[in-house]
Amino acid sequence: QVQLVESGGGFVQAGGSLRLSCAASTSTFSIAAIDWYRQAPGKQREWVAGISRSGLTNYADSVKGRFTISRDNAEKMVWLQMNGLKPEDTAVYYCRAALPPSNYWGQGTQVTVSS
Repeated sequence: QVQLVESGGGFVQAGGSLRLSCAASTSTFSIAAIDWYRQAPGKQREWVAGISRSGLTNYADSVKGRFTISRDNAEKMVWLQMNGLKPEDTAVYYCRAALPPSNYWGQGTQVTVSS
């Protein structure tokens, strides 16, 4: 059983920063690709950023240059540093671990950005 726990969400004004954390319970964390997704009210869940097991990163165009994803395999942690936050970044943020053939999701953490 893989458990993921997100934290670090909160309320911030536009232009501010937050750092989200995703803590994993699995001993196979180091081989998992980890992604952050978000879901705003009334919208579909969308992919935000991803990091491979070797540390290669990729970002959605909407967050490129503002968000940074990183990981520490020894600590079984992934972070999403979010700078220059905009009201449209408001959403519940989820981390997902891809361990084929399964995907595992955390419970999400709310990020609210006021204008």
